[in-house]
Amino acid sequence: MQAHHELGVFEAGISMPGEMIHLQRIIQPTIGIFTNVGSSHDAGFKDRAQKIREKLLLFKNSKALIYCLDHKEIDDEVKKLSGDIRLLGWSVVNEDGTLKVSFDGSVNSFSAPFIDSASIENLIHCVVLMLHLGVAPTMIQEGVNNLKSVPMRLELKQGVNQSLIIDDTYNNDLAGLQISLDFLVGQQKQKRILILSDVLQSGLKDEDLVKEIAGIVSRAGINSFIGVGSILSAHKRFFSDASFYPDTGSLLNNLDTESFQNSVVLIKGARPFRFESIVQRLQRKVHGTVMEIDLSCVVHNLNYFKSRLQPGVKLMVMVKAFAYGSGSEEVANLLQYHQVDYLGVAYADEGIELRKNRISLPIMVMNPSEESFPALLEYNLEPEIYSLKILRSFVRFLGRRPCRVHIKFDTGMHRLGFEEQDLSELVSILKTHPGISIASVFSHLAGSDEAEHDAFSKEQVAIFNERYEQLSAGLHQRPVRHVLNSPGILRFPQFQFEMVRLGIGLYGVDPTDEKKADLQPVATLKTVISQTRKVPKGQSIGYGRKGRATNEMTIATIAVGYADGFSRAFSRGVGVVLVNGKRAPVVGNVCMDMTMIDVTGIDANEGDEVIIFGKDLPIAKVAERIKTIPYEILTSTSERVKRVFHAESI
Repeated sequence: MQAHHELGVFEAGISMPGEMIHLQRIIQPTIGIFTNVGSSHDAGFKDRAQKIREKLLLFKNSKALIYCLDHKEIDDEVKKLSGDIRLLGWSVVNEDGTLKVSFDGSVNSFSAPFIDSASIENLIHCVVLMLHLGVAPTMIQEGVNNLKSVPMRLELKQGVNQSLIIDDTYNNDLAGLQISLDFLVGQQKQKRILILSDVLQSGLKDEDLVKEIAGIVSRAGINSFIGVGSILSAHKRFFSDASFYPDTGSLLNNLDTESFQNSVVLIKGARPFRFESIVQRLQRKVHGTVMEIDLSCVVHNLNYFKSRLQPGVKLMVMVKAFAYGSGSEEVANLLQYHQVDYLGVAYADEGIELRKNRISLPIMVMNPSEESFPALLEYNLEPEIYSLKILRSFVRFLGRRPCRVHIKFDTGMHRLGFEEQDLSELVSILKTHPGISIASVFSHLAGSDEAEHDAFSKEQVAIFNERYEQLSAGLHQRPVRHVLNSPGILRFPQFQFEMVRLGIGLYGVDPTDEKKADLQPVATLKTVISQTRKVPKGQSIGYGRKGRATNEMTIATIAVGYADGFSRAFSRGVGVVLVNGKRAPVVGNVCMDMTMIDVTGIDANEGDEVIIFGKDLPIAKVAERIKTIPYEILTSTSERVKRVFHAESI
């Protein structure tokens, strides 16, 4: 029998004594990890030692506690603990490119994909936990090799004017500042610049706090210091070669990007200061067009559809076509975290990429080919079987090897699927190959999005049920059934069966004719104005001279074209975009990489943001202008367009 462990990890702050004992009673961890202690919320305690003792109450009945011996304040308090808790202190023997971790009387070596001390410390806590649980070092190293940096935590980016940007805009305390400065010092640039916000909730008097910050900054060899906030500004005398601003907006209004030439710039700020805007200003723009994906909206939409499901109904989410243009890996990771039951992809290659990115959920492949059969087995992918031809090929390939498959019936879509005359042979083949287990049986509704097709949809479901019963009777089993896609989930709750398939609805598009679903748009496609110009009356604009200035016009060229997925069908006034909240029509023909728009009467300047679709310009309305559907607009957005992911909470 495998032992069950509840894990308690403490890195976040607590605001006052007495909080931990309540959490301990709720969580009751059997293993604890005490990562570090910073200055946040020091004001609620008489000293740092009291705060450490408060945090340790979370682990009062734990069997084991993992912590770093090098944090002396933590080590001193941990050694005062009573009871039979096993103390698993660790330290780094040396740092010669290989992590040599001293733990429990032995030394284990690992190679790490990080160089900054914060990531290395977090990694070692995880490694020590795995060693304590008996995981082999070789298996631990295999997992470590697949780790990636966490966004908004010491993220290294290319900046303007040959600079490097260290994006650490997540939080700001004294301990974190030292870690971030260590990372900055390790970069190969002669000039070091620090942009720092006020440190909030430190527990120190303002003057003492700023004096300590100044000392840390001086020892790090910072060439130029930029302070943001009232506390730093009030005590500027402690700094040399420094400038100060009361808030982030003031800094942005006075930011001279030329001064950052050949520098490494650490941007570290507490969340209320929203230093992401500084990063955006200083980061080098490789391509002016980006698609922003709001993962909070993905979660909102996922939870909305979950709320429409009857108890026990499973959820398959489609992440085919690059997750409808939104980024397969990132969306799949989020779905895995929120414990959906299945993922669906179109081709085996898509499933393979998900497996390589540590997605372990069951994955259905909707269009398997004979060439993909070996990969299906190697990566534990489950093919859709839709014809006798592909079934015969697959069983020849499998031999006696086991595999889970999904059987599809054609009930009126007339795209893929077994028909009624195939049932007898289908049952016969499946009965003689017991290695094939049926994960599910399904069909696809052709018109579930529109009420005018409701009778046809119900007829499809009746046909599906009839064929399902014949298959079940022949095989003496009742596999999972699913027929509903996104509009079907919204309009036919009586046909949810054991599972449903969520597709376009996850991405914020209501595919029904009623448009009543509480969904939030996930994607915003935006670009920038590359240049503006005045065009005299009568002049032509663009390829084929298809645009014409009927009066003097102000024309802006934006950095998006049909190679990015902005269709040529938007040419000649059909398409509109948003510039500073105002609608601007397309002028002339859409080019491969650029498009001209009419900004006459709009306050528009070079570098201004332009919205192609998003919250204020819904993708459904954009699709209507060229008589297509949101699916096409989303999936047509080129993969050369950078995807940027953000979330307030997920």
